[in-house]
Amino acid sequence: MKHVCKIYTPLLHTRRLNVSAWVTPPLVFTGLLLSLWTYKCFMLVLFQNKIIYMPSVPPFSRSEKIKDYEAQCRPVRWEETRIKAADGVEVALAVSSLAGSKPAASETQKHVAIVYFQGNGGSLPPRLPALSSILKALQRDAPSSTSFTIVGLSYRGFWTSRGRPSERGIGRDADAAIHYALTDLPASYVQPTSLILWGQSIGAGVATSAAAAISPARNEATTGDLDSKQHTRSQVSGLLLETPFVSVRAMLTTIYPQKWLPYRYLGPFLRNHWDSRAALKRIASSPISIPKVLILQAANDELVPNTQSLDLEGVCRDLQMEVQRKVVPNALHTEVATKAEGRRAIVNFLGAFG
Repeated sequence: MKHVCKIYTPLLHTRRLNVSAWVTPPLVFTGLLLSLWTYKCFMLVLFQNKIIYMPSVPPFSRSEKIKDYEAQCRPVRWEETRIKAADGVEVALAVSSLAGSKPAASETQKHVAIVYFQGNGGSLPPRLPALSSILKALQRDAPSSTSFTIVGLSYRGFWTSRGRPSERGIGRDADAAIHYALTDLPASYVQPTSLILWGQSIGAGVATSAAAAISPARNEATTGDLDSKQHTRSQVSGLLLETPFVSVRAMLTTIYPQKWLPYRYLGPFLRNHWDSRAALKRIASSPISIPKVLILQAANDELVPNTQSLDLEGVCRDLQMEVQRKVVPNALHTEVATKAEGRRAIVNFLGAFG
């Protein structure tokens, strides 16, 4: 019996080696692939703020100066103003003024304040020429008793603002900018009678979230005192959502549509949501006035698919909100406000509040 074992043991050992030679490479390859997936998922979760917010793209964005764009903006003038958010972080605003746009004291005065929330990259100064074109068209077509002011917010970590960007922090920045537009504009400005929140790309999420964050309780505590320019959502007359997306989670599914990829399932680990669907539902459920909504969709948007704008329009209609959706022909993601049809749609929407 011992002799038989000695004969067959080498053969069994050889068979085991052959099996190992076939099994080991697939196992190693699978292990490496899973490790790579896990590593990328971990990096996406850990550095999501760096991935989502890109204040230094393109290069030197944070060193941009308003004066470099003065010639393109005339006769609109822009002034950098600094304010502090609720947590003490200092952020920058670009505040517009236009010669001859202030009504005479004897006239019935209307002042539409527009708070602008930019996208997730770059800084405010390169956007000012396009905003100036909108402002000039608004003032040209408006009655002499109406004036418009745009307050552009530079999120924390962007341009000359301090701090680091995050959803919670930017929400505080947005609240401070709205408060400034309603209460802290220089004395030479007329009391705002209407407030419009205008957001581009991720800024659309900032706009809807900012409108939803103003609670009915706070509104009830401050209504009836217009002379003190209280911060109430009853003054948010309109939401202008330029190339918006439903949420960061929805965009994650869009970027990674393949169901076998793990990245689309990272929603529970997101710290940044910018969920416009949820924000619109909170706005619509409030007993106070509901703002009108304009959704601007870029026909050739290379980043956000058209289904995102369609979904948001459907949400608004389901919530019985007054909504329009305009598709701007031949426009890329950041070109809506620079195209003639996009500019016309913006001016018509904003001008209706004058």
